[in-house]
Amino acid sequence: MRSRVSYIGKLSLKSRLLLATVIWATVMISIAGIGIPVLMNDYLVTATKERLQLSMDEISNNLQLDENQQLVLAQPLSDARFERPFSGLYWRITQGTTVLRSPSLAEKDFKLSDGPIKEILGARKEPLITITQTFVPNGGTTPVTVKIGIDEDPTEDVLQSLSSKLWVILSMLFVGVIVLVGLQVAWSLLPLNDMQRELVKLKEGKQDVLSTNYPQEVSPLVSDLNALLFHYHELLSRARQHAGNLSHALKTPLSVLKNDVLSLDEDSQKKLLPSIERIQNQIDYHLGRARVAGSMNILAVKSNPSTRVDAITLAFDKVYASREVIVINELDDEFDVAVDPADLDEMLGNLIENAYKWANTLVRIYAIDAGKETVQICVEDDGEGIPDEELTNVLKRSVRLDESTPGTGLGLNIVNEIAHSYRGSLELTKGSMGGLKAVLTVKLAR
Repeated sequence: MRSRVSYIGKLSLKSRLLLATVIWATVMISIAGIGIPVLMNDYLVTATKERLQLSMDEISNNLQLDENQQLVLAQPLSDARFERPFSGLYWRITQGTTVLRSPSLAEKDFKLSDGPIKEILGARKEPLITITQTFVPNGGTTPVTVKIGIDEDPTEDVLQSLSSKLWVILSMLFVGVIVLVGLQVAWSLLPLNDMQRELVKLKEGKQDVLSTNYPQEVSPLVSDLNALLFHYHELLSRARQHAGNLSHALKTPLSVLKNDVLSLDEDSQKKLLPSIERIQNQIDYHLGRARVAGSMNILAVKSNPSTRVDAITLAFDKVYASREVIVINELDDEFDVAVDPADLDEMLGNLIENAYKWANTLVRIYAIDAGKETVQICVEDDGEGIPDEELTNVLKRSVRLDESTPGTGLGLNIVNEIAHSYRGSLELTKGSMGGLKAVLTVKLAR
């Protein structure tokens, strides 16, 4: 039962309205389909009995006693079917032991049917619609009982025909109601569809806020969403600004302090420099964390990896010109990723710089479609690589496998945290060229 309720709760508004309409229309049309034929049957039977009553009145007016005190009809009845054998229209008159029958009965008599429901049967054993009346004939003193019956099959045929036509009409009405309600629901939900399209544009970075051209019922929601977006962007901008200000505020005095320590004797330097470097590492780490926290769940961001790689390698070609490393950028210009450009630069910059440091001569950058709207950006070098047992440790904070190489050991850790903030990942494996292969998995921009 709970699973059914849960399933219904997941239905869309359109599905709920259509389901309610289908149930309502099915119940109403079923009631109409059953009730109207019952009413039509009552009407047809009543109309038939009224016609039989006309014949009853005619018999009452014509029934009299002859000179021998025998019951006779003064003249034949106007309906010729009473005279035609097995016509389906009969009369029967009884007075004590005297019984008169219409010629249409062909010397047969009314009978009761077998079974729990007793029906009066005619000359052909057909069920009859009957009326009965008792009165005293003209010139007599003893009452007579007159029973008139007519074959009910024609009435049933008419009812069957009307019922068939009724169900055709009701079926057309059912389909028409469902189609009309479906169109009405679709028209009523158009503003929500428009809002959905605008939210997609927000996510794709094609607009910054929702438009205000919505019906009165939806406008408060739109206003609240716009206010939330504005507040979110304000918080994000403020956080990044504070992170930048803090970086400048701390690094400048720290650089002065480091220079002062370098002017001291060697023993003092050995005592103080490690502490200064730890402070520097802490600053870099927590500022990186601040950037990651500011990038979580960003709407409307996208970047082109190929363009960013070109810009990054152009800068590193100058920094590492003495190493004569060749970088092959195989990324397609046609795809974008759902990552803020600054964050993508941070991740790719760290991965590419790491490849520059450790490559012998070649760095290869390419992409693999990972399915489910994700892409893997691979940065691979031809250096010596990292031992398998160290691949996991190298992503940890401040881990440096080679202390002789400049750096804080925070780069890959920051890349990993930024990737996770975008619901992506960073994986380090052994590459096909013998060196390290860094696989950055991120979402494609829509």
